[in-house]
Amino acid sequence: MKSESVSGGSAAQGVRNRTDRDLGDCVRVLAEVHERDGYPVNWPDRPGEWLTPPSLVAAWVVELDGRIAGHVGLSRSDAGDAAPGLWSARAGVGVEETAVISRLFVAPSARGQGIGALLLARAVADARGRGLHPVLDVVASDTAAAALYERLGWQLLATVEQRWSPDQRVTVRCYAAAI
Repeated sequence: MKSESVSGGSAAQGVRNRTDRDLGDCVRVLAEVHERDGYPVNWPDRPGEWLTPPSLVAAWVVELDGRIAGHVGLSRSDAGDAAPGLWSARAGVGVEETAVISRLFVAPSARGQGIGALLLARAVADARGRGLHPVLDVVASDTAAAALYERLGWQLLATVEQRWSPDQRVTVRCYAAAI
C-alpha cells in the first residue's frame, strides 16, 4: 500500500496499515486521549479488543518520529450503529453498502498537523474502493471532532440518542461523507 505523508511533522512516516505489533502503542495513545479528552466516553475493560472489534475491516496508524501518533478503523455496520441506517434510508440503499469509520484519535502531542484529516481520508478512500459509503458518529459533546468532520465536508445526517447500556443513553451526531 502507498504511504501518505503528514506535512509539518519531523520524520513523518505517513499512514500505514496497523499491525498487531502496533496495538500496545495504540492503547497507550488512546489512554492519553482518554485522559485529556474523555474519548472514548467509557474506558474499555480490554482496550486492545475495543480497537479490534469483530466488525473491523481495516485499521491504519500514523507515525511521527517513530511513534504512533494517530489511529483510525473501518468497520462493517453493527446493530447499534445509527449512522448506517440513517444514510441507507436517505440514499435508498441497504446498510451493507456503508462502512463505519471508527476509533479515530490523534495523540495530544501530535495535534495540529493534519493527522486526523489524513487518517480520515485514508479510511474514506478504502471504503470507496470497496464500493461502500463512509459514515460515522461522534458524541455530540465532542465539538472539536464535529468541527473537523464539517470542515472536511461531511454531511450531518441527524443528532440521535443511542443506548450504550441499560443505564446509559448518549447523544451522537451522525455524519456521512460527501457524495
